[in-house]
Amino acid sequence: MTASLGLFLLSAAGISLSGVMIPGPLTAATIAKGYREQNAGIFIALGHVVIELPLMALIYFGFAQFFASPEVKMVIGVAGGLMLIFMGAMVVRGMRKNLGEAADLPYSSFVTGIVMTGANPYFFLWWATIGIALIVTAAEFGIWGLVAFAVVHWSCDLVWEQFVSMSVFRTRHLWTQKVQRIVFGICALALVGFGVWFCVSVFV
Repeated sequence: MTASLGLFLLSAAGISLSGVMIPGPLTAATIAKGYREQNAGIFIALGHVVIELPLMALIYFGFAQFFASPEVKMVIGVAGGLMLIFMGAMVVRGMRKNLGEAADLPYSSFVTGIVMTGANPYFFLWWATIGIALIVTAAEFGIWGLVAFAVVHWSCDLVWEQFVSMSVFRTRHLWTQKVQRIVFGICALALVGFGVWFCVSVFV
């Protein structure tokens, strides 16, 4: 049983990393926050888990179909999309500042993690499809299997987000004003682009 649990956790780590490493609004936000805060990734991951852990519990107790329903997807998609567009606009607004006053998001890293996670309808869809399969398998090992899975999954989020923010922070002294504007411009476009896509995709 122990060996089987270890193999499951290893595969869960691989699946989790493949999901978190795909560029998305959370990654764009981590880059933006990482310019100012070396440990922004830790707080963003903590904000992420505020949404994720209750969601995992709800799925475990049979609420997966609720998050996959068209009505819920539409509400989350439109509301989340508008929030991302707003966040992207704030980055664009901040780009007008001098190099030493880099563009930033309007919230703390912790709140940014909560907002970026809750605003992403595909985060909920991932948990209602791939995530539910992982939770069902983890449940076969009992409550400690679920706890171990939650820890492994969140650790993957934490390690990746912190790697991104630390990399940005430690290389920022190499950024010219042009590089800064390009990077933050890409982050802003990513946030606005995902926001527009989230709003539109629920009606397609």
